[in-house]
Amino acid sequence: FIGYWIHCFYIIQVFMINNFLSFLTYENIYYIGNIGVIPCWLLLIVSPNHIFTKFFVKSVIIPLLLSTAYIFLAYQIYLTENIFEVFNLYFGLNDLYALFSNEQFLLIFWLHFLSINLFVGNWIANDSKIFNVSKLFVILSLLMTYFTGPVGLVFYWFVRIFYSKKINFYD
Repeated sequence: FIGYWIHCFYIIQVFMINNFLSFLTYENIYYIGNIGVIPCWLLLIVSPNHIFTKFFVKSVIIPLLLSTAYIFLAYQIYLTENIFEVFNLYFGLNDLYALFSNEQFLLIFWLHFLSINLFVGNWIANDSKIFNVSKLFVILSLLMTYFTGPVGLVFYWFVRIFYSKKINFYD
């Protein structure tokens, strides 16, 4: 009797894992990653000090989810291709273009971009509290960081100079 239930549990487990893995297409990972970070950015803009923002955006939850997808994709590349091809991107623009023509590598770089931008957005939200930066400038910086990455960071850095009344290259 117990063996029967163990066997049923095993069948259900295998069925669920297979369904989950078939759900994890590159397209679905892309959509989930893109849609998943939008609420984080909205929370950073609307209420950066709220408990939901602290729990979901400023904790390890979102980086853990994005890195899990990253590791899954890296493992898929390891199974199907030469993972060391990624180092060809340093040889020239044509090699970078060839690397990005592979949707697995392109998706890994996109997840990397989403993660780093969200990290920078968190830093801007936290740092702006220290120097009492105007909410308008913080929102502009966060929006620019979401859409253009480093441009938003540089914009915030220039705004920060006026609020902190000093130029500091290492802070």
